[in-house]
Amino acid sequence: GTILPRRRTQSGKATADASFPATTRPGRSPPHSAPASYPAYDYEKDPKGSFLKICDMLIAEITAELPTHYDLPPRETKWLNDMLEYNTKGGKMNRGLMVVESGVSILRARGETLSNENLCKMAVLGWAVEWLQAWLLVADDIMDSSVTRRGQPCWYKKIGDAWYIAINDAVTIEALTFKIIKRHFANDECYVKLLDLMMETTLQTELGQLSDTLCDVLDLKDLTPSRWELIVTYKTSFYSFYCSVALGMVYAGIDDQTAYDAARDILVTMGVYFQAQDDYLDCYGTPEQIGKIGTDIQDKKCGWLFTKAYHELCSEDERKFLDEHYGKCKVGTPEEKKIKELYTSLGLKEMYAKYEQESYDKIMKLKDTTGRQLEEAGVPWEVFEKFLKKVYKRSK
Repeated sequence: GTILPRRRTQSGKATADASFPATTRPGRSPPHSAPASYPAYDYEKDPKGSFLKICDMLIAEITAELPTHYDLPPRETKWLNDMLEYNTKGGKMNRGLMVVESGVSILRARGETLSNENLCKMAVLGWAVEWLQAWLLVADDIMDSSVTRRGQPCWYKKIGDAWYIAINDAVTIEALTFKIIKRHFANDECYVKLLDLMMETTLQTELGQLSDTLCDVLDLKDLTPSRWELIVTYKTSFYSFYCSVALGMVYAGIDDQTAYDAARDILVTMGVYFQAQDDYLDCYGTPEQIGKIGTDIQDKKCGWLFTKAYHELCSEDERKFLDEHYGKCKVGTPEEKKIKELYTSLGLKEMYAKYEQESYDKIMKLKDTTGRQLEEAGVPWEVFEKFLKKVYKRSK
């Protein structure tokens, strides 16, 4: 095969001058042209503001290229610009910020000086995770008939009668996620590993979504605690926790398989706890608090509260009531309120508080075992502790 010429970037990483003849069109700028310079990134004093500036840069790059490289008319270009502004921003950005924080911790532990380009490129990877989540949420809201997301109408609701365009918008965000990785990393040695991680994470998440949506056609007896754990491991843990840290590890040049295995074990455990937390807040959190209207009971979700109640705590009569109404009542109806009251009377609030503390303690105990393995591979324990602190006992 052809051996690509190697060069060095500012950060010292060996790279290749990539060539993509199948997608490069004559007379048009290459679809992987990275910027000549990045905006100033103030990691210490304005981490969130600096991170948001990178999203603005990515949207601007895409909308500038659409008319010239893809012949997209002004109306369609404006649609995609507005769609990206609406759907990629407005979240807590924990997933994306953790890519930057993970990479910074690893590089600093090695004694490396962080360049502005390092920080901006890690932020690009952070937005790759945020855009992955954005397209998943656009699709998920359609499948769940959700009403609000991040304190505003779901995208398909905002569109109105042409709601079905949101399906195409979701998969367009997915395609653009890989586009931004190509633009900014095609000439980096880690490019293929980044693509592999993102593609694998996307598949894992979609398989989790399948297991979740199939619950619509299953009997309640099939919505078991073990099924819940399968769903949340694949639908939530990999993309919400493992992917963020693994992207930072890949960018920082970590190649040790045991380090990735150890990180995965910790972060999947964290993700399972996070989803139990999400299920709890869907029931007991207010729309103002969590930024959406909880619909898990209406949607017949295989959730932490339901599986505990139905399979472990309910009497025969209580289980019969769930059989008659769970997944069949609308938000705010007396039946939905009675299911929530049943959860409370069964002691699920107290059970959740105990589960939350036990989950935290379980993760922190790994510091002296798994944490040491990671430290030896160059991944500081602080990476995992920072992530845990972001979600432990959260209320939104």
